[in-house]
Amino acid sequence: MRRRVLGLATAVVTVVCAAGCGSSSDGASASSDSGSGGTTQVKVGIVPIVDVAPLYLGQEKGFFDSRGIELKMESAQGGAAIVPGVLSGQFQFGFSNPTSLMIAQTQGIALKSVINATTTTGNTTRDVTGVLVKKDSPIKSAKELAGHTVAVNTLKNIGDTVVREAVRKDGGDPAKVKFVEIPFDQMPAAIAGGRVDAAWMGEPAQTIAMSQGARSVTAPFAETDPKLTLATYFTSARLAQENPDLVKRFKEAVSESLAYASAHPDEARQAITTYTKIDAEVLKKLTLPLWPTETNLASIEKLASLGEEDGLFGDKKPDPAAIFG
Repeated sequence: MRRRVLGLATAVVTVVCAAGCGSSSDGASASSDSGSGGTTQVKVGIVPIVDVAPLYLGQEKGFFDSRGIELKMESAQGGAAIVPGVLSGQFQFGFSNPTSLMIAQTQGIALKSVINATTTTGNTTRDVTGVLVKKDSPIKSAKELAGHTVAVNTLKNIGDTVVREAVRKDGGDPAKVKFVEIPFDQMPAAIAGGRVDAAWMGEPAQTIAMSQGARSVTAPFAETDPKLTLATYFTSARLAQENPDLVKRFKEAVSESLAYASAHPDEARQAITTYTKIDAEVLKKLTLPLWPTETNLASIEKLASLGEEDGLFGDKKPDPAAIFG
Protein backbone atom coordinates (compact mmCIF):
# COMPACT_ATOMS: atom_id res chain seq x y z
CA MET A 1 0.00 0.00 0.00
CA ARG A 2 2.80 2.39 0.93
CA ARG A 3 4.54 1.78 -2.42
CA ARG A 4 1.46 2.94 -4.31
CA VAL A 5 1.11 6.13 -2.26
CA LEU A 6 4.78 6.92 -2.61
CA GLY A 7 4.51 6.24 -6.32
CA LEU A 8 1.94 9.01 -6.64
CA ALA A 9 4.12 11.29 -4.56
CA THR A 10 7.12 10.64 -6.80
CA ALA A 11 5.09 11.34 -9.92
CA VAL A 12 3.77 14.59 -8.48
CA VAL A 13 7.18 15.76 -7.28
CA THR A 14 8.69 14.93 -10.68
CA VAL A 15 6.07 17.05 -12.39
CA VAL A 16 6.66 19.95 -10.01
CA CYS A 17 10.40 19.79 -10.60
CA ALA A 18 9.85 19.63 -14.35
CA ALA A 19 7.65 22.71 -14.20
CA GLY A 20 10.28 24.61 -12.26
CA CYS A 21 10.09 28.03 -10.67
CA GLY A 22 9.39 30.67 -13.27
CA SER A 23 8.92 28.12 -16.06
CA SER A 24 6.98 29.43 -19.05
CA SER A 25 4.75 26.34 -18.86
CA ASP A 26 3.44 26.90 -15.36
CA GLY A 27 -0.27 27.46 -14.74
CA ALA A 28 0.00 31.14 -13.88
CA SER A 29 1.87 32.00 -17.08
CA ALA A 30 -0.23 29.78 -19.34
CA SER A 31 -3.42 31.45 -18.23
CA SER A 32 -2.38 35.00 -19.13
CA ASP A 33 -4.46 36.94 -21.63
CA SER A 34 -4.01 36.03 -25.28
CA GLY A 35 -3.77 38.58 -28.03
CA SER A 36 -7.35 38.11 -29.25
CA GLY A 37 -9.37 40.78 -27.51
CA GLY A 38 -8.16 39.94 -24.01
CA THR A 39 -9.60 36.43 -24.15
CA THR A 40 -7.88 33.94 -21.86
CA GLN A 41 -7.43 30.37 -23.04
CA VAL A 42 -8.14 28.04 -20.14
CA LYS A 43 -7.49 24.30 -20.24
CA VAL A 44 -9.36 22.08 -17.81
CA GLY A 45 -8.42 18.47 -17.13
CA ILE A 46 -11.59 16.39 -16.88
CA VAL A 47 -12.76 12.78 -16.64
CA PRO A 48 -15.21 12.02 -19.50
CA ILE A 49 -18.19 11.07 -17.32
CA VAL A 50 -21.63 12.62 -16.92
CA ASP A 51 -20.46 14.73 -13.97
CA VAL A 52 -18.66 17.22 -16.23
CA ALA A 53 -21.63 17.82 -18.56
CA PRO A 54 -22.26 21.31 -17.08
CA LEU A 55 -18.86 22.50 -18.36
CA TYR A 56 -19.71 21.53 -21.94
CA LEU A 57 -23.20 22.97 -21.59
CA GLY A 58 -21.82 26.21 -20.15
CA GLN A 59 -19.37 26.45 -23.00
CA GLU A 60 -22.21 25.99 -25.49
CA LYS A 61 -24.34 28.63 -23.76
CA GLY A 62 -21.53 31.19 -23.76
CA PHE A 63 -21.12 31.42 -19.99
CA PHE A 64 -17.32 31.25 -20.34
CA ASP A 65 -17.07 33.40 -23.46
CA SER A 66 -19.01 36.16 -21.72
CA ARG A 67 -16.30 36.23 -19.06
CA GLY A 68 -13.41 36.30 -21.51
CA ILE A 69 -12.55 32.61 -21.18
CA GLU A 70 -11.82 30.37 -24.15
CA LEU A 71 -12.47 26.99 -22.59
CA LYS A 72 -10.65 23.80 -23.62
CA MET A 73 -11.31 20.41 -22.03
CA GLU A 74 -8.80 17.55 -22.04
CA SER A 75 -9.60 14.04 -20.81
CA ALA A 76 -7.70 11.96 -18.26
CA GLN A 77 -8.43 8.66 -16.52
CA GLY A 78 -8.93 10.14 -13.06
CA GLY A 79 -8.12 12.87 -10.59
CA ALA A 80 -4.75 11.29 -9.74
CA ALA A 81 -3.64 11.99 -13.33
CA ILE A 82 -5.16 15.47 -13.45
CA VAL A 83 -3.39 16.78 -10.34
CA PRO A 84 0.12 16.60 -11.92
CA GLY A 85 -1.32 18.22 -15.06
CA VAL A 86 -2.50 21.24 -13.06
CA LEU A 87 0.83 21.49 -11.24
CA SER A 88 2.84 21.40 -14.47
CA GLY A 89 0.67 24.02 -16.18
CA GLN A 90 -0.78 21.57 -18.71
CA PHE A 91 -4.14 22.57 -17.23
CA GLN A 92 -5.09 25.76 -15.42
CA PHE A 93 -7.94 23.98 -13.65
CA GLY A 94 -8.84 20.37 -13.05
CA PHE A 95 -11.77 18.15 -12.12
CA SER A 96 -10.92 15.81 -9.28
CA ASN A 97 -12.44 13.83 -6.46
CA PRO A 98 -11.52 15.06 -2.96
CA THR A 99 -9.37 12.04 -2.15
CA SER A 100 -6.89 12.77 -4.97
CA LEU A 101 -6.52 16.34 -3.75
CA MET A 102 -5.99 15.26 -0.15
CA ILE A 103 -3.35 12.70 -1.19
CA ALA A 104 -1.51 15.47 -3.05
CA GLN A 105 -1.81 17.78 -0.03
CA THR A 106 -0.21 15.22 2.29
CA GLN A 107 2.72 15.06 -0.12
CA GLY A 108 3.31 18.79 0.29
CA ILE A 109 1.47 19.95 -2.83
CA ALA A 110 -0.47 23.21 -2.47
CA LEU A 111 -3.84 23.02 -4.24
CA LYS A 112 -7.04 25.00 -3.86
CA SER A 113 -10.57 23.90 -4.64
CA VAL A 114 -12.40 26.60 -6.59
CA ILE A 115 -16.00 25.36 -6.74
CA ASN A 116 -18.04 22.20 -6.34
CA ALA A 117 -18.37 19.97 -9.39
CA THR A 118 -20.78 17.19 -8.48
CA THR A 119 -22.59 15.50 -5.59
CA THR A 120 -24.19 12.11 -5.05
CA THR A 121 -27.95 11.78 -5.54
CA GLY A 122 -28.09 9.99 -2.19
CA ASN A 123 -30.05 7.14 -3.78
CA THR A 124 -28.61 3.85 -2.50
CA THR A 125 -30.48 1.87 -5.16
CA ARG A 126 -29.39 3.76 -8.28
CA ASP A 127 -26.82 6.51 -7.92
CA VAL A 128 -24.41 8.13 -10.36
CA THR A 129 -21.99 5.27 -9.66
CA GLY A 130 -22.54 1.65 -8.71
CA VAL A 131 -20.73 -1.64 -8.28
CA LEU A 132 -22.00 -3.90 -11.07
CA VAL A 133 -21.76 -7.64 -11.63
CA LYS A 134 -22.88 -10.04 -14.36
CA LYS A 135 -26.54 -11.00 -14.32
CA ASP A 136 -25.75 -14.57 -13.27
CA SER A 137 -23.10 -13.61 -10.70
CA PRO A 138 -23.43 -15.22 -7.25
CA ILE A 139 -22.67 -11.81 -5.71
CA LYS A 140 -25.94 -10.35 -4.41
CA SER A 141 -24.85 -7.65 -1.96
CA ALA A 142 -21.95 -5.42 -0.96
CA LYS A 143 -20.67 -7.73 1.78
CA GLU A 144 -20.34 -10.54 -0.78
CA LEU A 145 -17.72 -8.53 -2.69
CA ALA A 146 -15.24 -9.74 -0.07
CA GLY A 147 -13.01 -12.35 -1.64
CA HIS A 148 -13.66 -11.06 -5.16
CA THR A 149 -11.94 -8.78 -7.68
CA VAL A 150 -13.45 -5.31 -8.19
CA ALA A 151 -12.36 -2.88 -10.90
CA VAL A 152 -11.90 0.81 -10.12
CA ASN A 153 -10.68 3.56 -12.45
CA THR A 154 -7.78 4.54 -10.16
CA LEU A 155 -6.23 2.40 -7.42
CA LYS A 156 -5.74 3.67 -3.86
CA ASN A 157 -8.26 6.44 -4.34
CA ILE A 158 -11.89 7.37 -3.74
CA GLY A 159 -13.25 4.32 -5.61
CA ASP A 160 -11.76 1.60 -3.45
CA THR A 161 -12.33 3.75 -0.34
CA VAL A 162 -16.10 4.00 -0.85
CA VAL A 163 -16.41 0.39 -2.02
CA ARG A 164 -14.68 -0.74 1.17
CA GLU A 165 -17.05 1.42 3.20
CA ALA A 166 -20.09 -0.11 1.48
CA VAL A 167 -18.75 -3.61 2.21
CA ARG A 168 -18.00 -2.64 5.81
CA LYS A 169 -21.48 -1.16 6.39
CA ASP A 170 -23.07 -4.31 4.96
CA GLY A 171 -21.19 -6.53 7.41
CA GLY A 172 -18.43 -7.78 5.09
CA ASP A 173 -14.65 -7.67 5.43
CA PRO A 174 -13.31 -4.79 3.28
CA ALA A 175 -9.74 -6.09 3.60
CA LYS A 176 -10.69 -9.13 1.51
CA VAL A 177 -11.71 -7.12 -1.57
CA LYS A 178 -9.07 -7.18 -4.34
CA PHE A 179 -8.96 -4.09 -6.56
CA VAL A 180 -7.65 -3.77 -10.10
CA GLU A 181 -7.38 -0.63 -12.24
CA ILE A 182 -9.44 -0.41 -15.45
CA PRO A 183 -10.71 2.74 -17.25
CA PHE A 184 -14.45 3.35 -16.87
CA ASP A 185 -15.20 2.86 -20.56
CA GLN A 186 -13.61 -0.61 -20.52
CA MET A 187 -15.48 -1.85 -17.45
CA PRO A 188 -18.68 -3.12 -19.12
CA ALA A 189 -16.60 -5.42 -21.34
CA ALA A 190 -14.42 -6.46 -18.38
CA ILE A 191 -17.52 -7.65 -16.50
CA ALA A 192 -19.09 -9.33 -19.51
CA GLY A 193 -15.86 -11.14 -20.35
CA GLY A 194 -15.22 -12.31 -16.80
CA ARG A 195 -12.01 -10.30 -16.48
CA VAL A 196 -13.24 -9.06 -13.08
CA ASP A 197 -15.99 -10.19 -10.70
CA ALA A 198 -17.39 -6.68 -10.30
CA ALA A 199 -16.69 -3.09 -11.32
CA TRP A 200 -17.30 0.25 -9.67
CA MET A 201 -18.30 2.47 -12.54
CA GLY A 202 -19.70 5.90 -13.25
CA GLU A 203 -22.04 7.03 -15.97
CA PRO A 204 -22.36 6.39 -18.86
CA ALA A 205 -20.48 3.10 -18.29
CA GLN A 206 -22.96 2.06 -15.59
CA THR A 207 -26.02 2.36 -17.83
CA ILE A 208 -24.20 0.77 -20.77
CA ALA A 209 -23.32 -2.24 -18.60
CA MET A 210 -26.90 -2.51 -17.36
CA SER A 211 -28.18 -2.44 -20.94
CA GLN A 212 -25.96 -5.48 -21.51
CA GLY A 213 -27.47 -7.36 -18.58
CA ALA A 214 -25.25 -6.34 -15.66
CA ARG A 215 -26.87 -5.50 -12.33
CA SER A 216 -25.89 -3.28 -9.41
CA VAL A 217 -25.18 -4.67 -5.94
CA THR A 218 -24.40 -1.38 -4.18
CA ALA A 219 -24.18 2.37 -4.75
CA PRO A 220 -21.12 3.17 -2.61
CA PHE A 221 -21.14 6.97 -2.86
CA ALA A 222 -24.65 7.18 -1.46
CA GLU A 223 -23.86 4.46 1.09
CA THR A 224 -20.85 6.43 2.32
CA ASP A 225 -22.74 9.72 2.75
CA PRO A 226 -26.09 10.71 1.18
CA LYS A 227 -24.72 14.23 0.63
CA LEU A 228 -21.20 13.28 -0.41
CA THR A 229 -19.24 15.78 -2.50
CA LEU A 230 -17.85 13.66 -5.33
CA ALA A 231 -15.57 16.13 -7.08
CA THR A 232 -14.62 19.77 -7.30
CA TYR A 233 -12.85 22.00 -9.82
CA PHE A 234 -9.48 23.02 -8.43
CA THR A 235 -6.31 24.91 -9.32
CA SER A 236 -2.77 25.31 -8.01
CA ALA A 237 -2.21 27.55 -5.01
CA ARG A 238 0.20 29.53 -7.16
CA LEU A 239 -2.35 30.34 -9.85
CA ALA A 240 -4.95 31.20 -7.19
CA GLN A 241 -2.51 33.69 -5.69
CA GLU A 242 -1.09 35.17 -8.91
CA ASN A 243 -4.25 35.32 -11.02
CA PRO A 244 -7.25 35.71 -8.69
CA ASP A 245 -9.23 37.48 -11.42
CA LEU A 246 -9.06 34.41 -13.67
CA VAL A 247 -10.09 32.16 -10.78
CA LYS A 248 -13.02 34.48 -10.04
CA ARG A 249 -14.21 34.50 -13.66
CA PHE A 250 -13.84 30.72 -13.96
CA LYS A 251 -15.77 30.18 -10.72
CA GLU A 252 -18.59 32.47 -11.88
CA ALA A 253 -18.85 30.68 -15.24
CA VAL A 254 -18.88 27.24 -13.63
CA SER A 255 -21.47 28.37 -11.08
CA GLU A 256 -23.77 29.56 -13.86
CA SER A 257 -23.15 26.30 -15.75
CA LEU A 258 -24.01 24.15 -12.73
CA ALA A 259 -27.21 26.06 -12.09
CA TYR A 260 -28.26 25.85 -15.75
CA ALA A 261 -27.55 22.11 -15.95
CA SER A 262 -29.54 21.50 -12.77
CA ALA A 263 -32.51 23.40 -14.20
CA HIS A 264 -32.24 21.83 -17.68
CA PRO A 265 -31.40 18.12 -17.22
CA ASP A 266 -32.45 17.20 -20.78
CA GLU A 267 -29.94 19.69 -22.18
CA ALA A 268 -27.31 18.35 -19.78
CA ARG A 269 -27.92 14.85 -21.12
CA GLN A 270 -27.53 16.10 -24.68
CA ALA A 271 -24.26 17.79 -23.79
CA ILE A 272 -22.85 14.37 -22.87
CA THR A 273 -22.99 13.38 -26.55
CA THR A 274 -20.37 16.03 -27.33
CA TYR A 275 -17.64 14.14 -25.46
CA THR A 276 -18.82 10.51 -25.36
CA LYS A 277 -20.20 8.09 -27.92
CA ILE A 278 -23.51 7.04 -26.49
CA ASP A 279 -26.66 5.38 -27.77
CA ALA A 280 -29.85 7.46 -27.63
CA GLU A 281 -31.65 4.84 -25.52
CA VAL A 282 -28.77 4.69 -23.04
CA LEU A 283 -28.69 8.50 -22.89
CA LYS A 284 -32.32 8.62 -21.72
CA LYS A 285 -31.63 6.16 -18.89
CA LEU A 286 -28.51 7.80 -17.46
CA THR A 287 -28.52 8.70 -13.78
CA LEU A 288 -27.41 12.31 -13.42
CA PRO A 289 -25.62 13.56 -10.30
CA LEU A 290 -26.61 16.66 -8.39
CA TRP A 291 -24.77 19.86 -9.28
CA PRO A 292 -24.86 22.23 -6.29
CA THR A 293 -22.28 25.02 -6.20
CA GLU A 294 -21.29 24.45 -2.57
CA THR A 295 -19.07 21.62 -1.34
CA ASN A 296 -20.10 19.56 1.68
CA LEU A 297 -17.04 19.85 3.89
CA ALA A 298 -18.39 17.39 6.47
CA SER A 299 -18.67 14.68 3.81
CA ILE A 300 -15.10 15.38 2.66
CA GLU A 301 -13.89 15.08 6.23
CA LYS A 302 -15.54 11.65 6.31
CA LEU A 303 -13.61 10.69 3.16
CA ALA A 304 -10.44 11.89 4.88
CA SER A 305 -11.16 9.67 7.88
CA LEU A 306 -11.84 6.65 5.66
CA GLY A 307 -8.70 7.37 3.63
CA GLU A 308 -6.64 7.44 6.82
CA GLU A 309 -8.13 4.09 7.81
CA ASP A 310 -7.16 2.69 4.41
CA GLY A 311 -3.62 4.07 4.64
CA LEU A 312 -3.95 6.37 1.62
CA PHE A 313 -2.06 9.26 3.18
CA GLY A 314 0.99 7.50 4.55
CA ASP A 315 2.07 9.01 7.86
CA LYS A 316 0.46 12.40 7.16
CA LYS A 317 -2.99 13.67 8.06
CA PRO A 318 -4.93 15.66 5.46
CA ASP A 319 -6.48 19.05 6.24
CA PRO A 320 -9.69 19.22 4.16
CA ALA A 321 -10.52 22.75 5.30
CA ALA A 322 -7.25 24.07 3.83
CA ILE A 323 -8.24 22.81 0.37
CA PHE A 324 -12.03 23.04 0.37
CA GLY A 325 -12.74 25.69 2.99
